[in-house]
Amino acid sequence: MVNRVILFVMDSVGVGALPDSEKFGDIGVNTLGHIAESADHFEIPNLRKLGIGNIEGLDAIEGVSEPIGAYGRSMEASNGKDTTTGHWEIAGLYIEKPFKTYPDGFPPHIIDAFEKQTGTKVLCNKPASGTEIIEELGEEHMRTGNPIVYTSADSVFQIATHESVVSLERLYEMCEIAREILRGDDQVARVIARPFVGTPGHFERTPNRRDYSLKPFGKTVLDHAKEAGLQVKAVGKIVDIFDGEGITEDVHTKSNMDGVDQTIRFLKTPFKGILFTNLVDFDAKFGHRRNVDGYRKAIEEMDARLPELMDAMNEDDVLIIMADHGNDPTYKGTDHTREYIPILVYGTPVKGGASIGTRKTFSDIAATVADMFGIEATAYGTSFKNDILK
Repeated sequence: MVNRVILFVMDSVGVGALPDSEKFGDIGVNTLGHIAESADHFEIPNLRKLGIGNIEGLDAIEGVSEPIGAYGRSMEASNGKDTTTGHWEIAGLYIEKPFKTYPDGFPPHIIDAFEKQTGTKVLCNKPASGTEIIEELGEEHMRTGNPIVYTSADSVFQIATHESVVSLERLYEMCEIAREILRGDDQVARVIARPFVGTPGHFERTPNRRDYSLKPFGKTVLDHAKEAGLQVKAVGKIVDIFDGEGITEDVHTKSNMDGVDQTIRFLKTPFKGILFTNLVDFDAKFGHRRNVDGYRKAIEEMDARLPELMDAMNEDDVLIIMADHGNDPTYKGTDHTREYIPILVYGTPVKGGASIGTRKTFSDIAATVADMFGIEATAYGTSFKNDILK
């Protein structure tokens, strides 16, 4: 009997290009494989013990003869490669129509409505790197008080303000206004508050980011778990991605290591249900910035914490480690990359060395979680419970 399932998302740690990746502008991408190839030494002994090097397509990482976990990979069925799409599919939804993106910036009717309702003018209004745009426009923002509005290749409307110029409460209020504007034909997946501090030439973003997502259009495994009386605890930006739907308790985090700390803290408190964690630094700090060395070190740092996390598990707990998309730091541009995600499953109930092969949809994870708890299944996904449990 499984008492708790830990869904542990290594944000953007993809493991190879999907068959349709060229349609998304991604040729030959492989986030984890290329990171491994770029380094003389890549020390991830705990992920290797779990079986990550045994996953098809990860030739750059040596497999082990007797993995202690079950392993495999999954295709993404939904039409997209962004955070919301990936997480919603993990939770059992299928997104046929991709969220809207604005590669040329937001059209006048959106900006006009935002400026009218917030009583302020905007700076920027174009796709940009978050760290670069605050260096470029941060001083002007501090002088005028006008928010920096920008987007990316993702379906996002991002608002950056300096914490000493615009209060966090005011920034969050502006995000809520934008969230209401960006619905229907203009709908984006997320409106993101991007506060920063510092002085010109030395600006840095703070952990007070907030994501304002759309509500999932259907019930997820989180909803089914909550309705069945289970606890659903969220660590990091999970609560924002699902707009709070299906969540019973949540905590935001300041870093990957804080995310691991909070996951362990929850594990040390008895409960029955799902613990859903996202470690965003891989994506936000290293993937989008094409920082190969930083990405590698972040994975090694997380790997070193895995024994501590695993020791906090009970005998009836199951850990599922995965990603939500790719973000190959060796590839051109700054966008996510459409890739397979790894799936590693560990726990006393799990058969070490079991292969789940290549799954057709991330939603197989949701189906497996539902099957483990004996709760209502989501509309999409096929359980692999019988392939991995003793």
